[in-house]
Amino acid sequence: MDTLTLHLEPGQDLLRSVAEVAQEKRISGFLLGVVGNLSKASFQCPGRDKPTVLEGELEIITLNGTFDADGVHLHLSLSDGACQVWGGHLEPGSLIMKGADLLLGVLKQGQEAGQRAKTRLEIAVLPGCPWCDSGLRLLEAYKIPHKVITVDNDLTFQQCKQRSGMNTFPQVFIDGATVGGFDSLEKLQRSGELLSLK
Repeated sequence: MDTLTLHLEPGQDLLRSVAEVAQEKRISGFLLGVVGNLSKASFQCPGRDKPTVLEGELEIITLNGTFDADGVHLHLSLSDGACQVWGGHLEPGSLIMKGADLLLGVLKQGQEAGQRAKTRLEIAVLPGCPWCDSGLRLLEAYKIPHKVITVDNDLTFQQCKQRSGMNTFPQVFIDGATVGGFDSLEKLQRSGELLSLK
């Protein structure tokens, strides 16, 4: 096993940052450790329909789970200002406050980590967009391999707009072709076509 350190700056999305590193480096493995804090935490508690969202100075206690080039599955526990502990399935929208350092345990890298079928679905998302977060949750719930394009600057926004002809997000692409937004993704899920992308 190899190890990889990942330093995150204020404002970065914790879940998406791990996913992007796994995609870019074509690695798979699990989280070994983390030190840092969040200004906003979004996590799914057992038995609840919607994610719980907390804001403030939130200290990360643990972050456990797995990652690979097709996605991540992480569980977070954290403490608020009253030393109350919260935790659940990590969701998009958990933002770094002052900084965070993660230690990743890398089991496979390169082609070996990407032996599964080529990722056919791409989703372009805006940070903080509720429809984007719903789209990502849908893909993760059905374990659909996908590439996330985080639209956090004007250049990326213009590239996505030119590619899709759309101003709204999320933007979903399958095999390079524009499918639509969240409504189109839901339609694929209802028809059963989404599962064919596994």
